[in-house]
Amino acid sequence: MEIDAILTLCTVGSVLIALALTSIPADLILMAALAFLAISGILTPAEALVGFSNSGVITIATLYVVAAGLKETGAVQWVASRLLGQPQSVRGALGRMLLPTGVLSAFMNNTTVVAMFIPAIQEWAQRLRIPASKLLLPLSFATILGGTCTLIGTSTNLVVDGLLQAETGVHLGLFELAWLGVPLLLVGLCFMFLFADSLLPARGGVEEQLEQVREYGVEVEVESTGPLVGKTIAQAGLRSLSYGYLAEIDRQGRLITAAEPDRTLNAGDKLYFIGAPECASELRRIQGLKPANGSIHKMDVANHQRCIVEVVLGPEFPALNSSVRESRFRTRFNAVILSVSREGNRIPGKLGDIRLKVGDTLLLEASHQFVEQYRFRRDFLLVSALNDSTPPDFGKAPLALAILLAMVVASAVGLLPIMESAFLAAGAMIGSRCVTAGKARRYIDLPVLVVIAASFALGNAMTLTGAASSIAGALVFSDALSPWLALAMIYLLTATFTELITNNAAAVLMFPIAIAVSEQLGVSFMPFVIAVMFAASASFISPLGYQTNLMVYGPGRYRFGDYLKIGIPMSLVVGSLSVGLIPFIWAF
Repeated sequence: MEIDAILTLCTVGSVLIALALTSIPADLILMAALAFLAISGILTPAEALVGFSNSGVITIATLYVVAAGLKETGAVQWVASRLLGQPQSVRGALGRMLLPTGVLSAFMNNTTVVAMFIPAIQEWAQRLRIPASKLLLPLSFATILGGTCTLIGTSTNLVVDGLLQAETGVHLGLFELAWLGVPLLLVGLCFMFLFADSLLPARGGVEEQLEQVREYGVEVEVESTGPLVGKTIAQAGLRSLSYGYLAEIDRQGRLITAAEPDRTLNAGDKLYFIGAPECASELRRIQGLKPANGSIHKMDVANHQRCIVEVVLGPEFPALNSSVRESRFRTRFNAVILSVSREGNRIPGKLGDIRLKVGDTLLLEASHQFVEQYRFRRDFLLVSALNDSTPPDFGKAPLALAILLAMVVASAVGLLPIMESAFLAAGAMIGSRCVTAGKARRYIDLPVLVVIAASFALGNAMTLTGAASSIAGALVFSDALSPWLALAMIYLLTATFTELITNNAAAVLMFPIAIAVSEQLGVSFMPFVIAVMFAASASFISPLGYQTNLMVYGPGRYRFGDYLKIGIPMSLVVGSLSVGLIPFIWAF
C-alpha cells in the first residue's frame, strides 16, 4: 500500500477507537479527521467536503423540519391515542404497539417516533400496570426495523443512497427496500411478540419523588367538546402522570376529594393536580384539557406559541405583598400565574388570594419571548423555561399528517425525487404554521448532520487512496470465495462496526469496501450495498450502537446485559434472513 492509503487506514482506526472509547463528541472527532485528510493533502478541499453537498445529507436536514411539524401538532400522540387501546397483558400491549410504531417509522425519522412515543408508552404502561421495561426496548427495535422499509425511514438509507448516486449514478426508489424491509419487520415483530416478555426484565419507570422538588398546585378544565368527556379518570391517563397526581375535582361547585380511577369525567369539570413543575407541561400535552385560570384565555399569545416558565420573585418586583389578583400580573408581563410555591411547598387556598413575597417561585404560562425579555430584569431573581412545555396544536395534526402523506405519495409515484418532495413538505409545514420557522431551525440536529457529512471524507479517502481495495483484497482471500460468503462477511463487519460507532459512520466506512469486494469478485455491487445499508441499521446488541436504543435506556431502567439477552438472538434472526434473502431480490 502507498503511504496515503496507510495514513487513511490509521485515520480511520483512530476515529473508530475515539468513537468507541472516549466521550469526545462524534462531530468533533469526524471533523478533526476531515481536517487531517485535507491538510495532509490526502484529499483536496472539494473531496474532503463532498458530504456537505450530498443529496442524502440535505434530505435528512429537510426531513427534520417535516418531523418538527408532526411533533408540534401532536400528530403522533393523536395517532397513538387512537391505536393503543386497553390490552390486558404484555403480549396484548406488544401486539397493539409494535406494528403502528414500525409503520410510522417507515415514513418518519425513527428517532422522532421514539422521542414522541416514550412518554405515551410510559403513561400507557402505568395505566395498564405493565412494566415499562417490557415495552420500551421493543419500541426501539420496531422503529429500527420499520425504518428499513423505505428510503426515508432512517438517515442511514438516505446516506447510502447518496453515496450510491455519487459513485454509480444509481438511485433507489422510495419503496425499493420494502422487498427486504417488510419481511424483516414482520419477522422481527413476531420475534418480539413471542419472546420480549420472557427476555426483558420487569422494571417500572423512574418516578419523581414529589417531596424532593418544588411542589405546585395546577388546575385544568375538561373541554366540553374534547375527547375526554365520558371517559374515566384512568382511561384519560390522569391516574398515571409522571410528575403529579389528581387531588380533587370541582364539578359545578361540588368538591369531589376522592378521585377514583373509574370516576367518569364530565364537560366543565375542574381538576386540581399537585406535583412538580413538569406536571403542568404534562397536562398541557393531553388533548381535551385546558387551563382553568380564566386570565389565560385573555393572553395575547396563541395557545401553541406559549410555554411554561418558572420565575423567582426579586426584591424589586413591583407587586410585593399584594395578592395575585391585585398584582395585575397578566397586564404587566403578558403572562399568567398558574401556581405559587414558597420554600419548596405548595401554598394552599385560592390562587388569587395568595400574597406575593420575595423568593416565591411562580409557575407561569407565557410566550416564548418571555425568558429573553425578562431574564435580566430586576423584577425576578431567576427566569427559566421548562423544556418541551409548549402544548401541541392538535387542531393541525390532520393537516401535518396530510402533508407527510402527500410527500410520500409524490415520491412513491415518481412525481418528484425524495429530496424535492421533502423540500416541498418542509415548506408546507412552515407555510401552514404547523411549525414556526424559528422552531424548525432548532429542530435541525446540526451535530448529527456534521457527523454524517464529515464521515463522507473518510469513505472518499478509502476509495481514492486504494485502502478500500486493499481491505477488499484481504476479505476476498481466495479466488474460490463464493459471493454469498463475501456478502455475509460484509454484513457481519458492518453490523460489528455499527455496534461500536454510529450507524451512519459505519455505513460510510463500509460502502467503499463493499463496492471494492464486488469488483474483485466480478459481480453486481447492489447486493453488497444493500447488505451495508441493512446491517448498519441492525443495531440491537448495544445501547450505544443506535440512538433510539440509547433513548430508551434510562426510561426503561435497562442494564447493558438486557440488550445482550434480547439483542443477540434478534441480530441473528435479522442477519440470517437478510443474508439469505438479499441475493434473491438483488441478484449477484
